[in-house]
Amino acid sequence: MMPRYYFIAVIIFLTLFVENAFATEPILITISNNMDQVIFDGKWTHTTEWKRSGLNTLTYDDGTVVQLRTAHQGDFIYVFVDAVSDTYLDNGVDKTTVCLDTMNDKSETANADDYCFAVTLDEKDPSTLQGGSLESDHFNKIANHVDFIGISSVSDENDRYTNVPHPSYEFRIPTDLVGRSDIYGFYLGVYDGHSGKIYSWPQEIILDSSLQIPSPSNWSDIVSPDKSLPEFGLPMITILVAISFSVYLTKFRYR
Repeated sequence: MMPRYYFIAVIIFLTLFVENAFATEPILITISNNMDQVIFDGKWTHTTEWKRSGLNTLTYDDGTVVQLRTAHQGDFIYVFVDAVSDTYLDNGVDKTTVCLDTMNDKSETANADDYCFAVTLDEKDPSTLQGGSLESDHFNKIANHVDFIGISSVSDENDRYTNVPHPSYEFRIPTDLVGRSDIYGFYLGVYDGHSGKIYSWPQEIILDSSLQIPSPSNWSDIVSPDKSLPEFGLPMITILVAISFSVYLTKFRYR
């Protein structure tokens, strides 16, 4: 007969295995050296514009495909959402929401460290939402950061994946607002006005309304695998090296 502690160990192992087997893979965000050259018009302006960014192809059971591209450079996180399979252009209705849990604490209710950024098709007036509200979804609309950009338009002949017109969304999120980290909680919701469906990441999240935002406890992660996102930028490194070198020379001089 299996000893009791062996049985407990097996149960723990199987629990962890099942959790990991069904866990959503994190989005890997890469550092880039040309995101500052992106033309923010809500679409692929030219075929190489978002080339140097991380790619996640999100596919769904009904054939829907969303190309998600992410990168960071300097003081910004860049996100491009390309709804390539949506050929119905519902201006002012189709919508994309990107959320970051800056502390990645996976709280049941949204806190002040949780932010969402949303924009609808063919509009240049994005929204910033912050957690901590007493409302049912626990988010408040706040003023946009002066350097935040969220814009949507129709990608067509210059799109890297298809020249059939479809909605696309560009975001530039300041790290001044969301901080610098090697891992954030992450949620993506792409609302298709024609079908009335929300295509989420993680895919297990099912919502009834484009206005809904799921609990951060159900979000996935976006990870900087080389930890380049939370590190000091080049100017700060240069300053620190210069200070260190100066201190070294001073000590050496008085030996």
